[in-house]
Amino acid sequence: MLGQSDGAGACCPGLLTAPLDEGQAVELAKVFKALGDPVRLRLLSMIASRAGGEVCVCDLTPAFALSQPTISHHLKLLRQAGLIDCERRGTWVYYWLVPETTDRLAGILARPAGGPLPERTAPAGAAS
Repeated sequence: MLGQSDGAGACCPGLLTAPLDEGQAVELAKVFKALGDPVRLRLLSMIASRAGGEVCVCDLTPAFALSQPTISHHLKLLRQAGLIDCERRGTWVYYWLVPETTDRLAGILARPAGGPLPERTAPAGAAS
């Protein structure tokens, strides 16, 4: 899983470093699919920006016009993607960001510091 690597051989190179292989693309697609829903993106933002680094599900649910089971489903998908983790404390579940996963995503999408973009070539048949 993208967020479970030890860092020494990070899952995926930067997009400008080398093409992704099929396995890397499949793992990345799971994470981006989890982020592709507005509710999940808002949930991730609420969790990541919370003072203290964690938030109770009881504080997340009222922010949405959705049922608690629907919010739990969205949180489950974010957990499966490795973006958040949680712990049950009594009757409540507390969530926090997995920064290693978001750091890896940032690294995959970023070009090397100060590095040039690859040169673009004109399409075949285009006038120069």
